[in-house]
Amino acid sequence: MMNFEGLDPGMGDFSSALHGTLEPGLEAPLDPRLDPALLQGVELDPDGLAVPVTESVHLMEGMFSELHNVLTEVGIPVTTVHFDLQEELLWMGNHRGHTSSFFGSTMGRYSSFQVHATDDIRNIQSLETGVLFLSKSNLKCLTRGGLIMFDYPMEEAADMHSLLLMDNNTLLMGGLQNYVCEVDLNTVQETQRFTVEVPGVAIMRQSNRSFFCGHTSGKVTLRDLRTFKLEQEFDAFSGSLSDFDVHGNLLVACGFSSRGLNGLACDRFLMVYDLRMMRAVTPLQVHVDPYFLRFIPTYTSRLAIISQTGQCQFCEPTGLANLADVFHVNTVGHLLMSFDVSSSKQALAFGDSGSGVHLWSDAPEVTFNSYSRDTDFALPCLVDSLPHLDWNQDLLPLSLIPMPLTSTEPLLSDWPTALATPSPRRAPAVDPEILRTMKTVGFIGYAPNPRTRLRNQVPYKTKEIELAYDSYSQVPESPIGRDEQPHLHMVPKKYRKVTIKYSKLGLEDFDFKHYNKTLFAGLEPHIPNAYCNCMIQVLYFLEPVRCLVQNHLCQKEFCLACELGFLFHMLDLSRGDPCQASNFLRAFRTIPEASALGLILSDSDEQTGKVRLGRLIQSWNRFILTQLHQETQEQEAPQAYRGLSGSAFGSSGESVIGRLFGCEVENSSLCRCGKETVRTSLTLLFTMHYPEQTLDKTIKECEFADVLKKSICLEQNTQAWCENCEKYQPTVQTRNIRCLPDVLVINCEVNGIKEAEFWRAQAEYAFSKAAKKEEVGPTTPKEPTPSEWDEMYCPEGLTFGNSIEDMRHVWIPQSLKMCISKSQGLEISSWSETEELSPSEEAEGAVIYDLVVTVPHLLDARTGGNLVAHIKVGETYHQRKEGVTHQQWYLFNDFLIEPIEKVEATQFDIIWKVPAILYYAKRNYHTKYDLRIKNPIEASVLLAEASLARKQRKSHATFIPLMVSEMPQAGDLVGLDAEFVTLNQEEAELRSDGTKSTIKPSQMSVARITCVRGQGPNEGVPFIDDYISTQEQVVDYLTQYSGIKPGDLDAKISSKHLTTLKSTYLKLRFLIDTGVRFVGHGLQKDFRVINLLVLKDQVIDTVHLFHMPRKRMISLRFLAWYFLDLKIQSETHDSIEDARTALQLYRKYLDLSRGGGTDEVRNMLKGLYEKGRQLDWKVPDDDSGEAQGSPKNNDVFPSVMGL
Repeated sequence: MMNFEGLDPGMGDFSSALHGTLEPGLEAPLDPRLDPALLQGVELDPDGLAVPVTESVHLMEGMFSELHNVLTEVGIPVTTVHFDLQEELLWMGNHRGHTSSFFGSTMGRYSSFQVHATDDIRNIQSLETGVLFLSKSNLKCLTRGGLIMFDYPMEEAADMHSLLLMDNNTLLMGGLQNYVCEVDLNTVQETQRFTVEVPGVAIMRQSNRSFFCGHTSGKVTLRDLRTFKLEQEFDAFSGSLSDFDVHGNLLVACGFSSRGLNGLACDRFLMVYDLRMMRAVTPLQVHVDPYFLRFIPTYTSRLAIISQTGQCQFCEPTGLANLADVFHVNTVGHLLMSFDVSSSKQALAFGDSGSGVHLWSDAPEVTFNSYSRDTDFALPCLVDSLPHLDWNQDLLPLSLIPMPLTSTEPLLSDWPTALATPSPRRAPAVDPEILRTMKTVGFIGYAPNPRTRLRNQVPYKTKEIELAYDSYSQVPESPIGRDEQPHLHMVPKKYRKVTIKYSKLGLEDFDFKHYNKTLFAGLEPHIPNAYCNCMIQVLYFLEPVRCLVQNHLCQKEFCLACELGFLFHMLDLSRGDPCQASNFLRAFRTIPEASALGLILSDSDEQTGKVRLGRLIQSWNRFILTQLHQETQEQEAPQAYRGLSGSAFGSSGESVIGRLFGCEVENSSLCRCGKETVRTSLTLLFTMHYPEQTLDKTIKECEFADVLKKSICLEQNTQAWCENCEKYQPTVQTRNIRCLPDVLVINCEVNGIKEAEFWRAQAEYAFSKAAKKEEVGPTTPKEPTPSEWDEMYCPEGLTFGNSIEDMRHVWIPQSLKMCISKSQGLEISSWSETEELSPSEEAEGAVIYDLVVTVPHLLDARTGGNLVAHIKVGETYHQRKEGVTHQQWYLFNDFLIEPIEKVEATQFDIIWKVPAILYYAKRNYHTKYDLRIKNPIEASVLLAEASLARKQRKSHATFIPLMVSEMPQAGDLVGLDAEFVTLNQEEAELRSDGTKSTIKPSQMSVARITCVRGQGPNEGVPFIDDYISTQEQVVDYLTQYSGIKPGDLDAKISSKHLTTLKSTYLKLRFLIDTGVRFVGHGLQKDFRVINLLVLKDQVIDTVHLFHMPRKRMISLRFLAWYFLDLKIQSETHDSIEDARTALQLYRKYLDLSRGGGTDEVRNMLKGLYEKGRQLDWKVPDDDSGEAQGSPKNNDVFPSVMGL
């Protein structure tokens, strides 16, 4: 440090180098003591005056002295200075809202821009990507070059003075108002607002353990980092606080004291506080009027105390100040307005009221940060550094001399971004065999080497490009390959495969409403074999099918009709929240016919994306209709669970599925010997057959109605056995139909290049025909018929031009007219959607079919493709969900549901959208079906039943079934708890930053369900305690958390009350339909895994009763200890114990609410969280002495009557 002791004080005040950059003629007569107002006539460099230190100034290591100073805008005070924490930059902001930055120790101008038009800049904070600037009522983030990243205006009454960066994403702002704002920098939104008891937060500091606020009233408050709760208050000064700083266990503050009528006076005593004892220690007297102070901890905890007049003193906070350590900053008579210390503690920055910025340092080669990143500079001018060209060399490239672009035409070398963007090669997928055999320890997986490749060798071509039309599987790695497959960029966003992003809370914070703004329920896609979600929605929106399966109930353990009925009941209840078809798909996987048809996919098949989904969903469509037809026409001998013995749905030999989709077909086989064989059968759907190509491979124009007629009345030549010839002979097989179905189901069979080309060509023919009609339409005097125009006009009132463009990629009509005549057989023709049949046509038996469903297969090589459904939702569904009566087309893409125009349902751009299934329905077909739903679940399901376990005895019973007199009523309390086992482990990956990302959650299965009586003389006695038998392989029994042991779910060796999932599901459904209220802990997950939808007013969850907003959820074990003085879950979990405990906690909550109201409950929750933090949320052992902290032992709360 430089020492001026013994010299004339005036000699060290000013430096002759201050005006070193002024014009030479002005240097000699200029007196540095002149008023700055006299300098107004002097012409200064508008970019600022860089003031270098002369060579005669020598900086001694370890002693602070001035290194550089700069004048920015003459006469404008510098309100704040800040050392950049990422780069070697020094920032300043002035009174007029302008900011400048200077690079390094030479303080070269880096950037300069206007932040705010009128208000002064009060604080600056640097981030990784930009810099934050705080003004009176505005927070802006700009890049270091001056581009705005965000602008966050605050309310007009705000008067902000300080900001503090808590972490990379959270910012606190304080001012003269009585609150502190917390802002999330990711969303640029205010997340919390903390009220402060003492208004005027002018300064904020942070230590490792606490958070400090300095108030204009002279107080310093210490607050909790997480809750902002006031923990300590220091009344430092009677007047006002000027500055304070915290280091280690010390807090030092400077300020002003009240001097009665004389106002405020700067106090030369610094207040020092010991944060270990939370009390003041001996004040520190200094020789300057302290206005700023900072700790500069290098070898010792030095303090830098700065006065407004420029005096600077260094001293130890616990020692005596030495007058020899006083130095002076050359401010040319101006006052210091701002001060900052670099993170390396090597540099000090001062800003004065005369626009000067002063840089002090203790080393000539100063660095602002210990590890600064490189700063990006503007490219230098290259004109003066061009190479010399020798014109005598013929091969000299003239491109060495850059030329200005004078023409507006783009250069040939200016490639589009899509072609010039680097495309990194993706890592090859992990072998499915490795994933199947992998065992996880912590977050690391171990698996044996399948030895499918040579050691330490990876194929260069990581993905095979398949040329077949229906085998698009992955994205080709070459940009040339991508140009050959332009469909990769054509899939609209709403049609792409949707995935759920899982967080620490699972699905709780995933915004499903972003994807579905309707009240219809979507289906979650993460379950195995969920490719059929679109067809489940199709069946749900067919009213007769929906009513049929909800009225159906049988004794079979795995019945798809029953499971569909349960699922459709949830879809009815949901108000836009997605459901999952887990129980339905569980039963689906057990059907032998589904496995034989290849409809059950393994995990590896779904992950690789090589499944031909178009073919698969058409096979699934045929299978489900056949299965439902068989299951609903079977007549069970005892009408178990059934309340519809006299219903039309239970008639023997015929099902609603047969009446709805069935069509009686006559198959004729004619041998060339003249022998004809005729057989009749029932078919539920038809498959499209397309004409063969001609020899020149041209595709003729065909109407959809003609192709459909030939597909239904099929005629083909094939080899068949002739009983007359007694050998295989060429035969002509023809098919005719005797009646028309109510719903015509069509499998499109576009499974190869030929069918796709045929479909594309027909769509082009149809579009050309529509375009020609547009050209000749205005000049033709004849009025067009409705059938000609209705195909192009939409009833929504689109313009003619838009209607024609909408006809692109459209071949199928919205409506068909079908009739079976005795003379000509089946007749099919396209029909106007708005036109009705004439009485004569109705008399002939003609029927109008309207398109109600299209299911396309979307080709997206990035995700392996997916299936969606376009469904015309009828009036009754809108009436139930929205209270309005109208029809509307919707897109159903798993949990994404969006209304669409009707023409979009018929547009099939074969490059990426391939038709798979079509449904045409008779107009008003549902009027002849009984659409009433009578709940088939009766109270008998709650009565005693036999166990599946062979070793289970009555002496082992853990529950007492309900008596007839105990049947629950609406509003009764039922304690519920469930335990689960794992069928598939979760799939997760580690990101580059070390965080864990869940790709696919673990698949859970319910293993035990317990229901406990909630009132009556037997309150607390379980009436359901069912262990659920499972046929699927259990990966982890989770015994520590579930209490389920291997063998408990095996009927051969289990001693528990074992039953089927369907049986227990019916019991819970009956309780839900009755209207009971379930009490439990974490019931949302329980109901989700059981696959039940329960209305919110029927659920009382103790995890939410004893929870404060934005705090952690509290375990049942800790709540039971705290409120009930119970030790539960000591070794393992028991669902009976957990259900009883939840009931007792609810009773406790009611007592507290009745006793003291909401204030008592709030105070109780605060005490609960405080105790939890003290114990780290762990229940203490009995012998540790900590158990005395239980409020029951301390008689804080009244005792609860035991159940």
